[in-house]
Amino acid sequence: MPQTPDGRHVPSAAHSLRVEHLDEPLGIRTTAPRLSWRLPDGAREQVAYRLTSDDGWDSGWVSDGSHLLVPYDGPAPASSQRVHWRVQVRTDLGESPVSEPAWFETGLLAAEDWQASWIEPGEMPGGPAGERPAALLRAEFDVDRPVVAARLHATAQGLYEAFLDGQRAGDAELTPGWTQYDARLQVQTLDVTSLLRTGRTTLAVVLADGWFRGQIGITRAADQWGDRTAVLAQLHLTHDDGTVTVVGTGPDWRSAPGHVVAADLIAGERWDLGRLPRGWDTPGFDDSGWDAVQVVEHGLAGLVDSPAPPVRRVEELVPVSVTRLDEDRQVVDLGRNVNGWVRLTDLGPAGTTVTLTHGEWLGPDGDVTTEHLRPAVPFLPHPLPAGQVDTVVSAGVPGDVFEPRRTTHGFRYVRVEGHPSDLTPDDVRGVVVHTDMRRTGWFSCSDERVTRLHEAAVWSLRDNACDVPTDCPHRERVGWTGDWQLFVPTAAFLYDVAGFSTKWLRDVVADQWPDGTVANVSPMPRSEGRESPVAFLNGSAGWGDAAVVVPWELYRAYGDPGVLAELWPTMVRWLDRAERMAREQRHPARVARRPEPAPHERELWDTGFHWGEWLVPGEEITDFGAFVAADEGDVATAYLAHSADLVRRTAEVLGRDDDAARYAELADRVRAAWQAEYLDDDGRLTPDTQANHVRALAFGLVPDALRPAVAERLVELVRRAGTHLGTGFLATPYLLPVLADAGHLDVAYELLLQDTEPSWLTMVDRGGTTVWERWNGVDADGVPHESLNHYSKGAVVSFLHRYVAGIEPIEPAYRRFRVHPRPGGGLTSAEAAHESPYGRIGSSWRLDGGVLSLTVVVPSGTQAEVVLPDGTTTTAGPGRHEFTSTSEETR
Repeated sequence: MPQTPDGRHVPSAAHSLRVEHLDEPLGIRTTAPRLSWRLPDGAREQVAYRLTSDDGWDSGWVSDGSHLLVPYDGPAPASSQRVHWRVQVRTDLGESPVSEPAWFETGLLAAEDWQASWIEPGEMPGGPAGERPAALLRAEFDVDRPVVAARLHATAQGLYEAFLDGQRAGDAELTPGWTQYDARLQVQTLDVTSLLRTGRTTLAVVLADGWFRGQIGITRAADQWGDRTAVLAQLHLTHDDGTVTVVGTGPDWRSAPGHVVAADLIAGERWDLGRLPRGWDTPGFDDSGWDAVQVVEHGLAGLVDSPAPPVRRVEELVPVSVTRLDEDRQVVDLGRNVNGWVRLTDLGPAGTTVTLTHGEWLGPDGDVTTEHLRPAVPFLPHPLPAGQVDTVVSAGVPGDVFEPRRTTHGFRYVRVEGHPSDLTPDDVRGVVVHTDMRRTGWFSCSDERVTRLHEAAVWSLRDNACDVPTDCPHRERVGWTGDWQLFVPTAAFLYDVAGFSTKWLRDVVADQWPDGTVANVSPMPRSEGRESPVAFLNGSAGWGDAAVVVPWELYRAYGDPGVLAELWPTMVRWLDRAERMAREQRHPARVARRPEPAPHERELWDTGFHWGEWLVPGEEITDFGAFVAADEGDVATAYLAHSADLVRRTAEVLGRDDDAARYAELADRVRAAWQAEYLDDDGRLTPDTQANHVRALAFGLVPDALRPAVAERLVELVRRAGTHLGTGFLATPYLLPVLADAGHLDVAYELLLQDTEPSWLTMVDRGGTTVWERWNGVDADGVPHESLNHYSKGAVVSFLHRYVAGIEPIEPAYRRFRVHPRPGGGLTSAEAAHESPYGRIGSSWRLDGGVLSLTVVVPSGTQAEVVLPDGTTTTAGPGRHEFTSTSEETR
């Protein structure tokens, strides 16, 4: 800390200023965003703050300890206005200097701000779904005065990529992103100041199908939001004399087909560079033979900004090898499973056709296999193509590069066919593409395989955070609600997923049916929605509960009550639906067993379709009709009790006292109904499965007196399975924690370190670099099954963060947290760090001769409760702290 000449300490300034959950708040559509900052180093608490902005606004000193998501209360900015703001704080260290400035900038806030028109290509690209070309659109205009600032506001029905004088505008990919287009369409605001110069200028766009009319989901349904693509773009030029010129899409634009002869997110992208109209995106190009565009009236309702960072090219991987199989085929190995595409710089002589097939695994002949990625589900007549095939026809022009930016693939390997030369790693790059989230969590330990498991979970999250939280980056690539609700606590430790999740939750809200049903996936395509033949599959317990669980977990991780308030109506409608079904309906099998309903059945939710535990090891769905008709009341009623309790807590946070009392009573009644139906007086549960016992303990469904017996039975079931897990999707995240909390830490470690199937380390030992959908994703014979890139089972790494390293929040956003490492399993060291909203938390321990040495880092503005294995508990304030402990657990 700096000192004055007389030796007094001077607090440093507040730092790490943010707006909402964004590092780059450009184009936001709110005039009162929420501001956050971190306290000066070493400060224990803030007692007051003062905000100022460059337009002269001064909040004065506000006596308040809040420094997360503090509402901006200055003058409301106009459209396209940048506000610079600073903060000064008073803490226990004294009054700080004024911080360095931060900024936010609004986009176009009102419909009247738009002067541009929606346009479609003059001739709409046609063809079968998956094979439709992209269109090229362009217009020229004059810039007659110097430009000091330029902003491009753009969106599309489809995917757009914009260029100014041949230079790409911005670095966001797959714009405008995927939302429930019937309700919400994102607008990007791009700073293009550096691309503008005086003189003749060209604004150009490549427009492709994207999610809007391209193939979607496991059924490969197309045209889900429309059968025509369109773009809306408006460029604002601020000149050195203060005047503003506005140009945008309109009737003067021209369009034509070009070199992108097919572009689909699932099928892949095809280029014929012989058809590239060279110079089409620069001034002076002769477009007299191009078509006039069509001006269309799509309106401006539903245009929104995004609370999430954009999708970007985040990393490039150099292949670990390129292997020639025969005279026509070569295989590129990136060394790990990724989401994105490859960039090929050697395209061969003119006329060379190179085909790139992307896959996760190799067959016994060393060639890429994609058979396991072909969708084969009961309601499809036959398996569909895996897709993921890109093609480029070379024009023989030096410097040409193939990089298909209108598609993505989930892959580690690429089969290259048709290239006449032996490619080297210098000719190919793997381009990793995902939402550009900020990394916030790390873990490593003395067992290298466990560390690799952790990184596999990290990469599975990265590969499936592509504008929405997808289940996998290839077969389906849709936002399954159940997957995200069970993984979001893990994700929130590893990355800043606050804005990413909030953006997706707004699609969950838009997709909710009038009766309260929450869709299986969001954004929900029409082929699987309310009017579809498979509508009955929506509204499953554990999946629909994402509308409750995800906002609650975001509140815990980031201290954001706004997301709770925004989702409150959705939560209530979801619980109302479940309550109504429990009260008014009974499962046919229960009616047959007990014609007269028992009183507790009014709170027993046993009807409707439910995915249940899903993908329990050894269980296969051979009769889909029987699966649909099964009684999943134990799962659904458990989730009804759990969600009712979370909504009760939400109501308390929001100050809704009457609602809190109502949902507390509901949770109690549903819990009692679950006990009446599935628990006997000796603590025996029905069904007698690992998953049911895990859920009973995790959700507090059993009385305290019976918890030890339920935990003992869970251990018996684990031992009966040869010390193997028997859980599927829903219970797996809770398995190790409930064992540890019930006094069976040794069994939890045995399951974590189990290396025969089914287990997590089986994935690592068999070469997985991401987490598999199925426990036998690659079987003992080396044959792959379904997706090898699903994050759901990777939720186990929360056990590494919260139990092995011991970092766990006590208050939202880790304002108070616990560090309670629980060594075991032969581990001799572990360390983890989490970049919380208040700053970096660290826990690092090492065992030596039965003595545990622990280092804890506590950020400013927070307090840690440190619990050592010998039971010693200490409170630690900001700074770095060292502890030692000796106990039986560390010997």
